[in-house]
Amino acid sequence: MKKILALTLAVIMAAAMLVGCSGKPAENSAAPEAQAESDLAYITGKGKMTIGMTIFAPMNYYDENNELIGFEVDFGKAVCEKLGVEPEFVEINWDAKEVELNAKNIDCIWNGMTITDERKANMSISNPYMTNKQVMVAKKDKADAYKESAAGALVVAEAGSAGEELATGDAFFADADFTAVDSMAKALMDVASGTSDIAIVDYVTSIGSIGEGTDYEDLVVVEAADFSPEEYGIAFRKGSDTTAKVNEIISELVADGTLAEIAAKYKLDGVLSAK
Repeated sequence: MKKILALTLAVIMAAAMLVGCSGKPAENSAAPEAQAESDLAYITGKGKMTIGMTIFAPMNYYDENNELIGFEVDFGKAVCEKLGVEPEFVEINWDAKEVELNAKNIDCIWNGMTITDERKANMSISNPYMTNKQVMVAKKDKADAYKESAAGALVVAEAGSAGEELATGDAFFADADFTAVDSMAKALMDVASGTSDIAIVDYVTSIGSIGEGTDYEDLVVVEAADFSPEEYGIAFRKGSDTTAKVNEIISELVADGTLAEIAAKYKLDGVLSAK
């Protein structure tokens, strides 16, 4: 009798193991792989888009009432309104922008970011919306000295920027002494104080930031230097489906005149390229 019971128990256990090993797992192995998470769904799900930026006029800066304003601020608000989310502007270290993006501390880099092949390989970038170029800024009484050469000059540009790439890669600056600083605003400040001779900044930064009626009336663009043109884009995480949606919205803002109106407000209508 004991032998019969033992045999019966063994059969039951074997059957249970067979079901456990070949039943559920077999179904799971045949199931399709899970779809990758939608970045757009992630952003709309939390109800806000966290925008990584730095402070540089006229794109993102504080007015006399300590309110964040600028072309990119108004542009970001307009896109987020159509997207149905709130914009959250977060100041970042520009040199660590891709790290912040991939860590999901921010959802996009939206701060006059120059489109390059390297950045396109590592991030998903929107259609271009503005043209730009790098310019040299110096004091009025020194500008003529740097029209043909920057030899011996103390040059500054924002770390991780197109300005730094120019300063370290263009033969024009081969005999200059270059230092990276944490922002374009700091670069202009260094030249204004006499700490540096030349600041390499975005052309759009020079508009309204230097010259008559600004805090830097004695600074001018060195007109003789003409560097390669660039284009601005908004960067999202690699493979993000948010990029296509934002491109659609930008086209809508161009069509209804909203983007042109924002650009004119900050004297940037002459460099707007979005269509």
